[in-house]
Amino acid sequence: MSNKTDNAENVNAGLAALRERIDSLDTQILALLNERARCAEEVAHTKLAEDPGAKFYRPEREAQILTRMQSLNSGPLRNEQVTHLYREIISSCLALEESMRIAYLGPAGTFAQEATFKHFGQAVATLPVESIPQVFREVEAGRVRYGVVPIENSTEGVITHTLDMFVQSQLRICGEISLRIHQNLMCRHSDWQSVQKVYSHAQSLAQCRYWLDKHLPHVERIPVSSNAEAARLASLDDAVAAIGGIQAAPIYGLQIVHENIEDSPNNTTRFLVIGDQVVAPSGNDRTSLLVSTRNQPGSLFKLLKPLAENGVDMTRIESRPSRATNWEYFFFLDVLGHEQDEAISKALVALRAETELVRVLGAYPVAIV
Repeated sequence: MSNKTDNAENVNAGLAALRERIDSLDTQILALLNERARCAEEVAHTKLAEDPGAKFYRPEREAQILTRMQSLNSGPLRNEQVTHLYREIISSCLALEESMRIAYLGPAGTFAQEATFKHFGQAVATLPVESIPQVFREVEAGRVRYGVVPIENSTEGVITHTLDMFVQSQLRICGEISLRIHQNLMCRHSDWQSVQKVYSHAQSLAQCRYWLDKHLPHVERIPVSSNAEAARLASLDDAVAAIGGIQAAPIYGLQIVHENIEDSPNNTTRFLVIGDQVVAPSGNDRTSLLVSTRNQPGSLFKLLKPLAENGVDMTRIESRPSRATNWEYFFFLDVLGHEQDEAISKALVALRAETELVRVLGAYPVAIV
């Protein structure tokens, strides 16, 4: 009996020492966080003294901080956990410098909202809007500082509404967000097999078609404007289920009855941050271009040749009809590197000599997962 008692006392003493150590570390962490916040306030005062209209959000600086923290991370925290923690620290410190408002494709509970908080942290004000064009309009009118819009999904491809808006708008791309998409079946009750309709955004329905074919083959699939709208509709009817992100369930009082029903385990959506800011190089950047050329033999070759000759790595190309002239197209290109890099600068000079229009939509840090 005494051995058991001694062991229990040793365990309790060990736990008490560890808890005391954790309390000491928490005290140090809090002091350092507040010291960092005071530095951020001093940065704000210095910038405002030099330029009353100064912008405090620096995408390239944030990317450099996150990249540095990942390189220093020795565990046991995973890199994505370190990134999440530092985004919230940066967000809270930035809120002391300026109050930022971000528009996103709403309503609340969408993946666009999740992407917004992933990139900007929780210490920002947000404005959910009804359409991608409205996100652009809110930023153009100055009612918000930035907007977040989807651009492509790894399984369903490009979001053409977003591409088309860049033809009309002079806004620039200031950043990108890569968000792993986990689709969930949710409804008001646990008897999910009795539902008669499933609502979701068209892309989400497509991303889950094999699961639906197997588990709910006879249920009607109805596309709606957003996954959050699907959740709202499901909250009104026991015969309806919704597919969407886990964040929508508590907002609309639904139960998650099946998690991760997406057909592709690597399903990822890329979002863009739009604003009026020119972003400096971060060291790991992407440049997006809008190019227009005449419909004639060899036109696509002439478009790609300057990139190849200058060793520029193109990661994506999409075409969209110009809408002004039949059979003429705009091309959207993503290349690795910053527009200020020598290779890309030379390629742009050559492109402008060969095409009717070349516009840099933005040069910005590659998304940090």
